[in-house]
Parts: sequence; structure tokens; C-alpha cells
Amino acid sequence: MQYTERVRKLESEGAFVVLAKAKALERQGKSIIHLQIGEPDFDTPANVTEAGIKALRAGQTHYAPSGGVMEAREVCASYLARTRHIPVTAENTIIMPGAKPFLFCALIALINEGDEVIVPNPGYPTYRSIVKFVGAKPVPVRLREENDFRFSIDEFRSLITPRTRMVILNSPGNPTGGVLTWEDLEAIHAEAKKHDLWILSDEIYSRLVYDGEFKSIAMIPGAMERSIIVDGMSKTYAMTGWRLGFAAMPKELAQYFFTLAINNFSSTCTFAQYAMIEALTGPQDDVDKMVAEFRRRRTVIVDGLNAIDGVRCLNPEGAFYVFPNITGTGLTSQKFADVMLDEAGVACLSGTAFGEYGEGYVRFSYANSVENIREALARIKRVLAGVRTH
Repeated sequence: MQYTERVRKLESEGAFVVLAKAKALERQGKSIIHLQIGEPDFDTPANVTEAGIKALRAGQTHYAPSGGVMEAREVCASYLARTRHIPVTAENTIIMPGAKPFLFCALIALINEGDEVIVPNPGYPTYRSIVKFVGAKPVPVRLREENDFRFSIDEFRSLITPRTRMVILNSPGNPTGGVLTWEDLEAIHAEAKKHDLWILSDEIYSRLVYDGEFKSIAMIPGAMERSIIVDGMSKTYAMTGWRLGFAAMPKELAQYFFTLAINNFSSTCTFAQYAMIEALTGPQDDVDKMVAEFRRRRTVIVDGLNAIDGVRCLNPEGAFYVFPNITGTGLTSQKFADVMLDEAGVACLSGTAFGEYGEGYVRFSYANSVENIREALARIKRVLAGVRTH
């Protein structure tokens, strides 16, 4: 049987690969602490779940319009307008099953074979994967620890060529938790405007900012003319399994997204969109509690990692990941992750799962209890002490 070169270019996602290995070890009776998966360990807020159940019982089980239920689109537009301080309407706001479809649609609609797309590295691996899938070239902009894992604007400028068509932003970022400053965003927008580039801003962690207020590039006057602003329900509302994403973009581009949706998945789950409405308009107490708990866990894991010989860890400004430097242990990123899983029973991801510039780092998700995080830290310290003595 023959397979296309296109499909061969797609890459897997390391978190799910490690999850499968960890589950296999658990079936053998080994105790595993899961710090590899990018998923809140909280349940969906009860009022949101009830709204979904109510919609089911009301018969909201049929096809929805390709861009989403109009009432839900209006709520998403209002949410984006309020949180980004931008004039967004339902006409240029679309709902899809998760944030990933927007990445596919944007690259399919805007990027031709041979074009170049600037992507953060270390960064979410799906960016690089889909860029290659459409026949374009992913151009990595290195996120350096000494720059708090933000863009180096001078380096970003140097990467722009006549073939560059888009820059992808992710702030707060996965895997580093880094957050772009307002000055970063202004400089990126200025270059995008100068070179007529599209901006795809993945803002799925927008509510998970611990120091200061979240800033979107969409807040810059004129930025929405060339931007796709992506958000969703998975991280903020612990709704990963509901598969709900939404995005704002220029109206003309939205029409192409509608057509791509029709040709791909028809529409997004109808009753889930009514749960989305409740989440975005109802009480936010559960979100506030979750963010406060993540802030507490961040302190525990950062302090704990910095107390381990050979490890140093920045205090991330957002998301729920830490990206410690482990070069002092003498292990490569992949070897460190393998040793932690096999010997310590702690599942984490090699930094190289997020690009070549992730070497020397690993990613831990602190979407787990403080008790489990402390136990994981104790195991890591114990195993590393054994590695050094041998």
C-alpha cells in the first residue's frame, strides 16, 4: 500500500506517547506520577456540565451551522471583545471542535507550498507538524531561558525572508510558560505589518497568567486585520473532552473557514456549545479557584526543582508547565525523561519533544495535586543522587 508524502510529514505529540508508556507501566503494577499531560486535573464546573445535560434533554443533538450555533458565537465574540478590548462580532467569530482545527484551517487557507512560517521553538509541536503537512517550511525562532523564553525581536526580524507568510505566537506558551511582553507584541506586529505577514496567536492559556495581566496582540490597533486569535474551553474550564475552540479573524477569512468546516467535520457538537455559553457567561468561581491552586502548585514545583542539584528552573508567568534546565545533571533531555519514568515513576517530557532547542530541558506539568508533586520531587532527587554516584 502507498501513503502520501504529505501524511508522512505529520508528527505525533510526545505527551500522548509518554502517556501510553506510563499506562503500560501502571498495568505492570508500577506507581506513576503523571506530570506529562497538558490537561487540568479538575472536573468541568458543575453548572457547565448541567447546561450540557439540559441541552441534551432539550433535543440539541442535531447538526449546528458550520461556524457554530449563532447564540454561542455571539457569546464567544462578546468574551473576546471583553477580554481583549477589541471590536469583535459574531460575523468574524467561529466555533470549532477544539483549537487545533483552527491551526489546520489557517495554514490550509493562507499558506502555499514553499512558503515559510515562523514558529516558536521550543514550542507546541503541532505548529511545526502542520506547517510541514501543507508543504511549507517551519522556521524556528529560538526561545531562550536567559530571555524568559520570549522572542528575541532582533532574531525574529532576521528570520523574515521574501517567502515568509505567517508568524505563530503562543503566549502564555507551551512548554515554557513564557509570556510575551507588550513591547514584544508591538515589535512583532510592526514587522508583520511591514512584511505583510499573517499572525496566528494561540491564546488557549489566556486566563492562566499569574504575574500581571494577559495581553493579546489583537489589542494593538490594526492588528486584527491580519490576525487569527485562537482560544478555547479546554484549559480554562477543564473541558478538554468537550472539544470546543473558538477564534476571531477577518470576515473574509471566516468565510473560507466555514467552507473548510463543512468539508471536514460539518459542525461542532451542538449540545456542547450550550455548555460553552454557560461557562463563558455564568459564575467564574471555579476558574478563579483553579488558577489560585495552579499558582500554589507553581511555587511548590519551582522551589522543589531549584533545590535539586543539577537542576535550575525559571518561575513561569503562565500556563501550568515548568521547563527546567537539566544540563547540570549530565543527562540529555530524552535520557532524563526515560530515567524519570523507568526508575522514578515520574512521567515528564523531553524538551526535544518541542523542537531541537528544547535540548537540555524537560517539561513538567503541574496539573496534579501538591501531594503528588512533592512525592515526584522526592523521587527525582533520590534517583538523580543515584545517577551521580554511578
